Amino acid sequence: MSDCFNKALTEKLPNLRRFALSLCKSADIADDLVQITVERALKARSSFDPSSRIEAWLFRILKNAWIDIVRKKRVRGTELDVDGAPELAGEAQHAGDARLMFVSVMEAVETLPLEQREVLLLVCVEELSYAEAADVLEVPKGTIMSRLSRARSALADRIGIK
Repeated sequence: MSDCFNKALTEKLPNLRRFALSLCKSADIADDLVQITVERALKARSSFDPSSRIEAWLFRILKNAWIDIVRKKRVRGTELDVDGAPELAGEAQHAGDARLMFVSVMEAVETLPLEQREVLLLVCVEELSYAEAADVLEVPKGTIMSRLSRARSALADRIGIK
């Protein structure tokens, strides 16, 4: 179990980093979030149910780590460093129109409220089911469906495809 768990955890690192970037918009903080997530996952590996998808479990750990960071920030009164996140582009380094479309979509995604952005990325990018996303975000499945619908509609409006 340990080797399989470690392998599955390692395979999900890019997904964790992408989700972390979507939450905090800072490469440094995203890296910290991923590290915290891995540490917590390794400590709590005995609580992982192998019959479930590891992605949902890891995203929930990451989301909780993000909440912890935001709470600490409020207490300390410091601001998070907000960088541009070109690493979100990943493999989408196409020239011309495809690159421009990607940039405009990512800019539009960043303008969405956090609740909509989280759902959009978990369901559409990370391919979690509505039920898994609901578990990660600790909200009802209907809330996921509603937020996703509003996020898609807002994106369509913002990039002019509606």
